Amino acid sequence: MNNLLSLKFWFNTRPGALTPIYHSSFIIFIALLVVLFIVLIFIKSRNKNNLYKNFWNSLSSFLLTNTGIGLLLLFFEYEAIPLLSSRFWFLLWGLSMITWLTFILKKLKFIPEKRKKIEEQRQFKKYIP
Repeated sequence: MNNLLSLKFWFNTRPGALTPIYHSSFIIFIALLVVLFIVLIFIKSRNKNNLYKNFWNSLSSFLLTNTGIGLLLLFFEYEAIPLLSSRFWFLLWGLSMITWLTFILKKLKFIPEKRKKIEEQRQFKKYIP
């Protein structure tokens, strides 16, 4: 735990290999992103024209992009490339994932408003010949 709070741990340009537990958990996390992306493709194919289409598209972009970045970070860590295998890249990646996910989840707030507008348009069109 002391390592996580030191600047030397986060900004060391030659950090060394990850411990086996962290390495395998990182691989499991990337595999989870891939599985979620595949599940999301099936969800998107079933629900092509609904209110959640924009949300599903944003979430699939999030999963695909972060899978690629995770694989890239895993490759850099495995090959022990001096600057690119630094731990601060993991920190930046995690912070960017959290930020991006909050923007995606904010899109869910607008879906009830869209549903209400669509229902109002249906009610209005009901009386138009």
